[in-house]
Order: sequence, then C-alpha cells, then structure tokens
Amino acid sequence: MPYKEIKIVLADDDQDDRLFFRDAIKSLKIETALVMVNNGKELMDYLMKPETDLPEVIFLDLNMPGMNGFQCLSEIRENEKLQSLTVAIYSTSSAQRDIEEALIKGANIYINKPNDFKDLKAVLNKVITTNWQYLNSGFNNESFLMSV
Repeated sequence: MPYKEIKIVLADDDQDDRLFFRDAIKSLKIETALVMVNNGKELMDYLMKPETDLPEVIFLDLNMPGMNGFQCLSEIRENEKLQSLTVAIYSTSSAQRDIEEALIKGANIYINKPNDFKDLKAVLNKVITTNWQYLNSGFNNESFLMSV
C-alpha cells in the first residue's frame, strides 16, 4: 500500500497556540502536512480554493475574530464539498453550552486545549489516528468531549 501523509489544518487566531500545536504535531511519529490559518475566513477561503487538497482533519478554534469556529463549522456542514470532513473543535472553552453547540452543529470531537505538551501530543495522536469514517454516530456528551 502506498505511503500517505495525513493532511491537517489548524484554524486558530493565537500565534502561541499555533506554534505549540505545530511543535506537538512535528514530534509525533506520524507523517503529516500541516496548514495553519489565522481565522475562520482564511480557513473557508483555503478550503474553497479549487486547487486545495482537502485535509483529513481540521482543528478548529471557537473564539476567533470575524468568523468564529461555530460559523465555520456550520458552513462546512452545509457545503456538499466539505460536509464529510472531520472537524475537531480545539478550544480553551470548557463551557457546557459550547460543547453542546459543537455537537449539535456536527463537530466530530471536542478538545479542551491542553497546556501540557505531553497531553497535547497524546490527544493529537489519538485524533489523527482515529478512523472517523467508520466511527458510528452514537455521540453523546461523554463520548464527544475528549479528555487527557
């Protein structure tokens, strides 16, 4: 079977969080191609370019200026070209209303941003190696929120 790198997009307006994420991804023993964007508008512009090779997973921050993560998630799920993409909400918010809204809007998983590098690597490894295509849709609050 031919070797294939995993394409990942991170949408996050915080530069420190983007660099922390990039370093964690680079340290995994998984070949990845990472694209980072600063906000929701950049994410949607990138995904809609005809030449874009769509990612296997999008890590989406909720609190971004302009177009926030919920708005992006809604647009992704309403777009025929994008609706089957795996979307991991990647947020500092642990508010129950945010978790429930992400679940309702169609996110695949909700991750509270870990502050610890080891925890971040563990959660990224788990999300990236999960075959979301075959995961059943029996999500509930307990299975939707990923904890380390």
